[in-house]
Amino acid sequence: THGKFEIEKMPTPAQLEDLLFSWYVNLSVRSNGVVIAKNGVTLAVGTGQQDRVTAVRQAIEKAREKFKGEETLEGAVMSSDAFFPFRDSVDAAAEAGIKAIAQPGGSVRDWDNIKACNEHGISMVFTGERIFSHH
Repeated sequence: THGKFEIEKMPTPAQLEDLLFSWYVNLSVRSNGVVIAKNGVTLAVGTGQQDRVTAVRQAIEKAREKFKGEETLEGAVMSSDAFFPFRDSVDAAAEAGIKAIAQPGGSVRDWDNIKACNEHGISMVFTGERIFSHH
């Protein structure tokens, strides 16, 4: 057993608002949906990929392409429509400057994602609800 793992950093009120906004946008995204948002604006959406980390990287690259030369991702938030099976998505988000994540949880490796968030100083909230869509 891994003992008890807790997120060390709580999201700020502004980050919570952006996380909720991002989560609502994600309701309309197809499977493996990832939405990056900041200040009530969708910066990028990653979707339709076969794995979660590719969707995360896709969204990061879309945002970087759209906002060339700007530090737009620094302090942004990200929501995921389903759990992260591995910590690589959290690591990619941290490298991009994302500071808060919302995801359903439920992976056998949730503890590894919590550990990654704590290492990077990222807050993460577990929604307890998947919005994974195949329409």
